[in-house]
Amino acid sequence: MTHPAPTAQSGPDQGPAPVVLKKYGPRRALRVDLHTLSLLGILAVLVAVGGITEPDAFLDTGNLQLVLTQASVIGVVTVGVTLVITSGGIDLSVGAMVALASVWASTLATQEYGFAGILFTAVLVGLVAGLVNGVLIAYGRVVPFIATLAMLASARGLALMITDGKTQIVTVTSVLDLGLPDSYVLGIPPLVLIFAAVTAAGWLLLNRTTFGRRTIAIGGNAEAARLAGIDVRRQRLYLYLLSGLCCGIAAFMLIILSGSGQNTAGNLYELDAIAAAIIGGTLLSGGRGTITGSVLGVLIFTTITNIFALNNLQSDVQQIAKGAIIVAAVLVQSRTSRTET
Repeated sequence: MTHPAPTAQSGPDQGPAPVVLKKYGPRRALRVDLHTLSLLGILAVLVAVGGITEPDAFLDTGNLQLVLTQASVIGVVTVGVTLVITSGGIDLSVGAMVALASVWASTLATQEYGFAGILFTAVLVGLVAGLVNGVLIAYGRVVPFIATLAMLASARGLALMITDGKTQIVTVTSVLDLGLPDSYVLGIPPLVLIFAAVTAAGWLLLNRTTFGRRTIAIGGNAEAARLAGIDVRRQRLYLYLLSGLCCGIAAFMLIILSGSGQNTAGNLYELDAIAAAIIGGTLLSGGRGTITGSVLGVLIFTTITNIFALNNLQSDVQQIAKGAIIVAAVLVQSRTSRTET
């Protein structure tokens, strides 16, 4: 006599049903690989365009280092934003948090503590701002769009109040030296190395840990994840904390890059980060995210900006080009989602 195989159930005498993570076959893996290859193809085309239109300037080692350095700051922010979007959330306050962290970390009182004081303050301010977002969203049940929009306005206002509309010049030599060529490691700027470290950590967190699997599960179906035993509120709190942490790190990098703290720093970073994540393949509705794709998205946008600057093209044309890329990426995502269902 054979007995039917047991099935996962949840009841009064049983614990919560385990989370069943969908495993995708070769077809889905191929689709992901093709998307990554397509992004690499776009980046290669842009490099070719830059090399053809301005070969001496674009292919210069100094210019390529500049592109990577500029991509590093927004790239670190994008890693945090990608994690939040993967969970089905959104963070519109990242640019304002970068500004707040940069001005708070560059005050005269903070600079008295040197390198460690600036770094600690920037990271701490980012974490506190992320904590406020996380508490409001996870435990206050405020819609992420509204909560982060409120943080955007509040952080910008506080940054303006701290600076009184003035630029705060950083005089700590050990911080400024990180932006000089003498500090490059094998020709690689330190900011690029920081970006690479944050990217690697974000990729491992999302793809190789239980934390990442829980993030994807919440983005796919938050209620199902809750019934499966995942503490959805705590997970969301952690995600917004990570987003704030990335903003704090980016603020410190921006201080190194510009040698100052400004209340206008990080302007429109939220749009650039979200756009980079979307064209990279992260679903705006949540449930799927890719750190690799987001990084490629950042590099594509930064390369476009550099090419337009070298060719003296107007910024409005550049914004139109970015908008077209975003729309195309969303249309591709929509078609892909319908195919998968």
